[in-house]
Amino acid sequence: MHRLIGALALIFLCFSCDKEQVFHERQDLAEIWHKDSAVVFKVKDLDSLKNYDLFMTLRNDNKYAFSNLFLITNMQFPNGRTIKDTLEYEMARPDGSWLGEGFGDLKENKLWYKEGVRFNESGTYTFSIKQAMRRNGDVNPITTLEGIRDVGLRIELSKE
Repeated sequence: MHRLIGALALIFLCFSCDKEQVFHERQDLAEIWHKDSAVVFKVKDLDSLKNYDLFMTLRNDNKYAFSNLFLITNMQFPNGRTIKDTLEYEMARPDGSWLGEGFGDLKENKLWYKEGVRFNESGTYTFSIKQAMRRNGDVNPITTLEGIRDVGLRIELSKE
């Protein structure tokens, strides 16, 4: 019995080690993601001499009705300067099957955001993420987006 517990603990440790990750937080969304609701992450104490790769992580289920996802992101520096990006990600293959990892209805995606970022300023960096989905041919945004369960920000040491 002790060997079994020891073996399970060793397996858990091997799979839970993630040497590249320096930050990863997720925020659960209610049943919907409102167009005016930003998911916000605050990050501080990053090494100013190292380069980092940034990712959006999110989980979607079968209620998500689109093959892509548009996001508007803001990265605010401690001095107040802000970089705004509009990003598009593919969420499904042409046959309609979901991209991402996972079993059943829930799929997890790790999506590139920025590569080789150096955080030169000391202090807190604030990242905000909003959904910016629209139906084809419609100028009005989708007010309430279903099917995105949670959104996260992941920062890893760059492999360069």
